Amino acid sequence: MEPLTFDSNDVGLVEATVSRLYSRMRIGAVGERTRAHITRRVMAPEISFDDLDYSFDIGYSAEPQGLMIICDVVSNTIRREGEGGDEVFGPGDQFLISRPDLPYAGVAHATRLQFTLIDPALLTRVAATGKADEADPVRVLDHRPVSREAALQLRRSIAYVRDSVLDAPDAAQAPLVVSTASQYLAARVLQTFPTTAVSTPSTADRHDASPSTVRRAVAFIDANPDLELTLTDIARAACVTPRGLQLAFRRHLDTTPMSYLRRVRLDHARDELCAATADDGRTVATVAARWGFTHSRFTQQYRSAYGELPSRTLRDGMITTSRSSA
Repeated sequence: MEPLTFDSNDVGLVEATVSRLYSRMRIGAVGERTRAHITRRVMAPEISFDDLDYSFDIGYSAEPQGLMIICDVVSNTIRREGEGGDEVFGPGDQFLISRPDLPYAGVAHATRLQFTLIDPALLTRVAATGKADEADPVRVLDHRPVSREAALQLRRSIAYVRDSVLDAPDAAQAPLVVSTASQYLAARVLQTFPTTAVSTPSTADRHDASPSTVRRAVAFIDANPDLELTLTDIARAACVTPRGLQLAFRRHLDTTPMSYLRRVRLDHARDELCAATADDGRTVATVAARWGFTHSRFTQQYRSAYGELPSRTLRDGMITTSRSSA
C-alpha cells in the first residue's frame, strides 16, 4: 500500500483507480457531476486509511480481495448488497464493506466515506488463539459489529490512531509507536466484529498459568523492551499459548503481558529523561516516541506512574547532569 491523492471526473479513470486500490471492480455512475476524490495515508504495511468523496451515485461490484475494509459513513448513504438482502448505512454507521476473500457490491449515494484497511494477518498475530507457533488464521464471521458500543469504541480508536499517530511526525517515524498503534487497533477490531478467535483458556492453558511462565515471560520482556513485540512473541518465548500467558499474568501479577511491557518501556523512558543533558537534543516527544508512546498518552501514563510530568523529570535531569559534570 502506497500513499495517494486522486481527483478525477473521468468515470473510466475512477474505475481503474479503485480497482487498483482495492480489487477488480466494475462501477456505474448516475448524474452529471462525476468527480471522485480519494486520499490514502499509510501507517504500516498492514494498515492504511482512505478518505473517499464521491459527488455522484456510484454503483460497484468488486471481486474478492485479501484485505479487511472497515467503512465509516461520513455523509449521505451507502447500500450494501448481500445474500441476506440489502442494507443501507448512513452517517455514523460502521460496517465491513469488504471481508477477506468475499466479493462485495452496492451503491454509494454521493457519499463521503472513511476506510480503514487491515491485513487479516495482523489480526492473527494479535489474537490470543492457538499455540504460539500454530495460530490458525483469524476469520471474520460477519460484516456488522457485535454492538453499537463496540462500534463506537472502534471508531474512537481509529480516530485516535489517525489523529495522534499519523499526524505526529515523530510518532509516525518511530517503529515502536507504529507497532503499538497497529496492535492496539487490531485488538479493538477483534473486539468489535465476530471472529473465529478463541479467548477462553483451555485446561492446558490453566495448567500453564504458573509462576514459572510469568518468570520466563518477564525475563524475555525485560531483555527486549526495544523490540516490536506482540503477545504471540512473548507467549512463544515463555513456551505457552497466548491465552495461557494472559491467564498467568492475571493470576500472579494482576495485569496483562502487554501492560507489563508498557510499564517496562515507561521505566526506560524515565531513565532517559533523567540522564538527559542540555545539548543532547533529547525532548519528551522524542523519548516517548522511541519507547512506543504518542506524546499525549505518554504524558498521561507518565504522570499516573510517577506523580510528575515528564517535562519536569527532563528539566531536573538536565540540572542534575549539569551539576555532576561541573
